[in-house]
Amino acid sequence: MNPFYPQMRAAGPVGSVRILPLLITGLIIFFMTCRPLMAEAPLSWQACVREALTVHPDLLAAREKLNQTVANHDIARSAVRPQLDASISSSRSDSDDQPPSNAHGYSISGRQLLYDGSRSAHQIAAARTAITAEQYAYDVVSSRIRFDLRVAFIDLLQARELLTISEEIAQRRRQNLGLVELRYEAGREHRGSLLSARANVAQAEYEIQSSKRAIELARWRLARELGRDQGQSITIAGDMTLPAIDSGLPDFGKLALENPFLKELMAQKDIALSNKAGAKSDFFPQIYAEASAGRNDSDWPPERDRWSAGVSMTVPLYEGGSRFTAFKKADSRVRQAEAERQSGYHEVLYTLFSAWSDLQDAVDRVAVGNTFLKASEERARITQVEYSNGLISFDNWAIIEDDLERDRKTCLTYLTNALTAHAYWTQALGETLEYDLEKE
Repeated sequence: MNPFYPQMRAAGPVGSVRILPLLITGLIIFFMTCRPLMAEAPLSWQACVREALTVHPDLLAAREKLNQTVANHDIARSAVRPQLDASISSSRSDSDDQPPSNAHGYSISGRQLLYDGSRSAHQIAAARTAITAEQYAYDVVSSRIRFDLRVAFIDLLQARELLTISEEIAQRRRQNLGLVELRYEAGREHRGSLLSARANVAQAEYEIQSSKRAIELARWRLARELGRDQGQSITIAGDMTLPAIDSGLPDFGKLALENPFLKELMAQKDIALSNKAGAKSDFFPQIYAEASAGRNDSDWPPERDRWSAGVSMTVPLYEGGSRFTAFKKADSRVRQAEAERQSGYHEVLYTLFSAWSDLQDAVDRVAVGNTFLKASEERARITQVEYSNGLISFDNWAIIEDDLERDRKTCLTYLTNALTAHAYWTQALGETLEYDLEKE
């Protein structure tokens, strides 16, 4: 029987009322304290993409640049809209030979552009094309971030898989050490083989610790690419599965034209052409319709009406040659943009071919590595039995065991390189983070 039970019953409802808030408060404090220690849910690749789209600072900066370009387009359009101004004035004047006088007035005036040689239209067209160019620039940033994020994700997958391999190798090395110790105690193995087997175990233990440190480093890298400050709690879901790769030769010229980097350069040339046309329009007159209405008087509020309406025209005659120089500069910018477009086209073509070639080599290398690994596993299985029966020497057995270790790690490296090459090929195509979400 609980000795505290009578006391708790004697407290009655009042005691329960006092204890309940304390329990609730304690639970709240407990969960708030333990929350940082709770493991974060594993992140899939799509979850990483969504997070990067939301918080990555480079993407946020690219979006703001796009917003600024949209604002510049609205500013350019304002030049062809009516311009309205309101003014109010009040003054008092005095002189030696005149009595003091007051002057009060207010007015509203308007101005509307009628003709400027299509200069404003070209400026609006250039601003509109600048939005398209900035959108492609955003896609370039998104594609770069996707590549960096994908490589960081692959690195963490590799580090996690390497830890698994290292632990399996360590377990195998311990079993091998036990076999060597049995043969040594039986007088069928010399001390050098025993020490070599112990050294192999020590090497395997070191590689486990090294793999754990590699995981922590990969977590920090993934956190950086996600736009986070810290990465200790990051875990990921997924495996190192290579997607289906088409070995057929693609149409690189067609793919190049779809690359956002090249599209941005093409848009920059269109902007240069619009600016050139706008510079040519500076040689034409500017015609405005103007009107104003208001009141003025010596007393406040003024009561005498005043209005005016008319048309004004400004004809540029000579400005020190600045308009001619500006036109030559705009024409030079067009030629520069065309040269940059051609250079960009060649660069994208080479990048596509290089990325495709590297990807095909990496995929083929994975197949070759798997073939060697299967052979090493079979040899290791056979030689372990042979060594147990004393049919081969320790040195020959150790060589085959080392080959198995090397081939397992090499296969992992080949697979990592293939996944990275696929990410690079995806970037060469210009695929963005948004494109990954569209594929869901």
